[in-house]
Formats: sequence, C-alpha cells, structure tokens
Amino acid sequence: MSGSGEIPPVVQNQLAQLQQLKFQLEAVGRQKIQVEALLRDIEKALKELDKLDENSVIYRTVGELLIKAGKTEVQKDLSEKKETYDLRLKTLERQEERVQKRYQQLQQQLQEALSGTSGGTLGA
Repeated sequence: MSGSGEIPPVVQNQLAQLQQLKFQLEAVGRQKIQVEALLRDIEKALKELDKLDENSVIYRTVGELLIKAGKTEVQKDLSEKKETYDLRLKTLERQEERVQKRYQQLQQQLQEALSGTSGGTLGA
C-alpha cells in the first residue's frame, strides 16, 4: 500500500534505456538530414556537369584551393561520393528503423509494467 509511489528499479532502468534510445533516434535523424543534403548537392553538381562539354574549364576545391580538373575526373569523383553517401543513407535508415522498433517495444513494455503495477493495487 505505502510502496505505490515508488518506481521499481527495473522500470527505472527501462526509462533510462528509453531516454537513451530517444537520443539515438535524434542523432540518427540529424545524420540522415546531413547525408541527404550532401546527396542533393552532389546530384545538382552532376546535373550541371552534364550540361557542360568536355572542353569546359572546371575547378574543384581542395582545402582552401581551387584546382583545375577535367570533366570526366570530376564526374567520376562525384559519382563515387554519391555512391558512398547512398550507402551511408541506407545504413542510417536501417539503423533508424531498428532503434525505432526497439523504442516502441520498450515503450510498450513500460506501459504494461506501469499499468500492471497500478492495476494490481487498484483491483484488490
């Protein structure tokens, strides 16, 4: 009767896990946004490169410098970066899905635990 206000250690642990999963979801979401922005930039650059002929002068950034480069070389580098970012995005999406699933499972377990403890004392 008097212990109804206390949260069992198991539930406290689950609450801590839930909070940690929430932070993970937020971090993965931020990373996804960054990768999606990088992909959009690369796709725009590739579209612009397609409009140019082979003799066009192209410069690429290397640190603080702009270096003259060939169209084919730049297209190849950008395509490789795009491939890498596509893979990274897929990885982040899978990670987000797993964390979201675990978050929902833990949330449901907590709801059951909390309703079970309050329901048991009220039903008596």
